[in-house]
Amino acid sequence: MNNFNLLISTSRYNETNAKAEIWFTLLMCGDKYPIISGLKYPGLITAVTNLDRKEVISRIKNIIENDPNFFQFVLKITPIDYVCETNTKTIKEFVDKYYRIYINEDQSFKIDLIRRKNELVERDTVIELVAKIVNNKVNLDNPDKIIRIEILGNVTGISFLNPNDLVRINNKFNRL
Repeated sequence: MNNFNLLISTSRYNETNAKAEIWFTLLMCGDKYPIISGLKYPGLITAVTNLDRKEVISRIKNIIENDPNFFQFVLKITPIDYVCETNTKTIKEFVDKYYRIYINEDQSFKIDLIRRKNELVERDTVIELVAKIVNNKVNLDNPDKIIRIEILGNVTGISFLNPNDLVRINNKFNRL
């Protein structure tokens, strides 16, 4: 679990089906050796793809556009840029080191923090630390970029996303 570049959500008890679905999808996208792993968190799995994550997201969106009912078990796919140890100092260092690569000076941003099974890292503390680093304008309603921090116990995934980089699957199977 310490190395992944896609975080996939599914409904509880469908993790095995979602693993097969995302593995097959990544093969369709051109990755010959995707690695799919389960997590101790219900409804979440991870994947490691050797392909560029933006290209994978684009290909998956094309698949969904051509067949809106393609996914039966995968609900959401979040690209992850960096994985680090969960502590405020490390998260701060990663954001400080990499945000300028993804966010231009004139772009607005917001921070999305999703915390699972971690009481050691306070939500407001992390948001405050990251917000102090990034000197850009904050826009919570319509940001140019999103800094998404996914805390999964002792491991944290950090992403610098465009608003449309998340893949949310909305088909008839997921509405049942």
